Amino acid sequence: MRQVTSAIKQAGANQVSIIASSADRQAAIEFAKAAAIRPGLVGKTWRQIVQDPEVAQALFQILENQKSLAGQAKLVLLPESKGVFAQWLAAAQSREDTQTAPG
Repeated sequence: MRQVTSAIKQAGANQVSIIASSADRQAAIEFAKAAAIRPGLVGKTWRQIVQDPEVAQALFQILENQKSLAGQAKLVLLPESKGVFAQWLAAAQSREDTQTAPG
């Protein structure tokens, strides 16, 4: 009885192994296909984006903002009419940089 049970367990394990390796192989094939067509799709999409300058400008602004936010830099948004406020902000930042500079 133990031998039969052991043989059944081994047969099941073998079948699972075959199914898993087949699934792994199929997944690898599909990932390779996706990797092969990706550059063409990306290129086609970029060509469509740059045909409309307004869309391209908006996309690049979004990408630039995402990159800035992902970093450690401070982001300060200024109103269109900068005037005295921008000068005050620059002076305040300069004082802060001077105070925190190693020396």
